[in-house]
Amino acid sequence: QVQLVESGGGLVQPGGSLRLSCAASGSIFSINDMGWYRQAPGKQRELVASITSGGGTNYADSVKGRFTILRDNAKRTVYLQMNSLKPEDTAVYYCNAEVVGATVVSGARRLSSNDYWGQGTQVTVSS
Repeated sequence: QVQLVESGGGLVQPGGSLRLSCAASGSIFSINDMGWYRQAPGKQRELVASITSGGGTNYADSVKGRFTILRDNAKRTVYLQMNSLKPEDTAVYYCNAEVVGATVVSGARRLSSNDYWGQGTQVTVSS
């Protein structure tokens, strides 16, 4: 149906940088909001950053000034540029996208919206 494929995670030293990518594929009519979430051991999953189809962005206070969320609509891909990484950024990062899919029912096209998740990518910040 719809698949989100993440890449770019890894091990980095404090102060370093990583860029995460998430590409959507499948039966997609359009994509509305996209975002990145993370979950650290013993912590709740939290929203890191989100971006609308028009490019409006929102960031968690903990990453403002350090992270940047970007999207390439032609590639149906969202990126998270992470700079000045800290050990507390260590977590599994999950991509999320609100996808409008199209189906044909009784000869008529119908649209429906659903949230999809990537499988997660590990980011570890350690010296």
